[in-house]
Amino acid sequence: MSTLSEDYLKGLLSCIEDPYAKSDLISLGWLRGVGIDENRVSVDLCAGYPIDGIRESLMRSIREALEADELIESAVVNLAWRVFHHKVQGELNPLDQVKNIIAVASGKGGVGKSTTAVNLALALRADGARVGVLDADIYGPSMPRMLGISGHPRTDGNRIIPQLAHGLQVMSIGFMVEEDTPMIWRGPMVTSALQQLLTETNWEGLDYLVVDLPPGTGDIQLTLAQKVPVSGSVIVTTPQDIALLDARKAVQMFRKVDMNVLGVIENMSTHICSNCGHEETIFGSGGGQRMSEDYDLPLLGTLPLALKIREDLDQGMPTVVSEPDSELTARYRECARNTAARLSQRPRNLDLNLPQINIRNM
Repeated sequence: MSTLSEDYLKGLLSCIEDPYAKSDLISLGWLRGVGIDENRVSVDLCAGYPIDGIRESLMRSIREALEADELIESAVVNLAWRVFHHKVQGELNPLDQVKNIIAVASGKGGVGKSTTAVNLALALRADGARVGVLDADIYGPSMPRMLGISGHPRTDGNRIIPQLAHGLQVMSIGFMVEEDTPMIWRGPMVTSALQQLLTETNWEGLDYLVVDLPPGTGDIQLTLAQKVPVSGSVIVTTPQDIALLDARKAVQMFRKVDMNVLGVIENMSTHICSNCGHEETIFGSGGGQRMSEDYDLPLLGTLPLALKIREDLDQGMPTVVSEPDSELTARYRECARNTAARLSQRPRNLDLNLPQINIRNM
């Protein structure tokens, strides 16, 4: 006959799957400790990604799963979360004050990459994370308008202090020039500007820095791969075959330069009529799913083409902020949780903050 023990509880927890990480709680390393008092138990768990918006529901589902066992009369579940530094490409090391950089990319323009990036960042922030946004589209910066901020950023010595908007730390070349000023720069100037914006900004204790990349696979992407420590990238596409062709090139490029691809987000998967609410697949259907299957990547979420999203951005109030309880925001938060959960399963960077040991003869 089975008796309650730590191993018994681990067996029960190994049968409970996190809905976002798609793995069981033991394999994910969430367990921190257990307590057993006759037929009453307690478990201490720690998730590897921000869960403020779903903490109560997760604790309830775990508790109910434990109490469904015939040996357990009552269970207490304590659930915290913590974001760790994760491995980056090559021999690069994470930036000071930035645990993880997530690059949001697309193979071509016009697929809603920047819209997705800013709402993804705000969704991570809504779940409790400290988040920054770097607008790496030097030729076409859009974050100042999307987030409703303008003006030159302040400086501290030779360091730039990021602008603040809706709880995000934000940096963009758009703060340095007028909105209608073209950036007529060659590639080396652009890549130099990106490095300066990234490394000379006073980011403060970020769990995630979301980098909105320009479309394509050119200078900016190559600089990012070679010199910027990226924990993971997200590919944004539409279901349209032409967009998928270029998105596949982006996946292949990142894999060639040893940059981790976390998954695919399909934007504009359906069109939502602003009058009647009818949804229609005007750009085709299933493209993101097929691409994720072809490259063995998770489909992190699907997002609609909706007038409200565009209106919110034009007013500097992205949908996750303007309508936090809407169905559109729920979709963005699903994408963000899937992205963060996927990243949490990557190997951690264990080389940080280790003391230097010097051995010498006396």
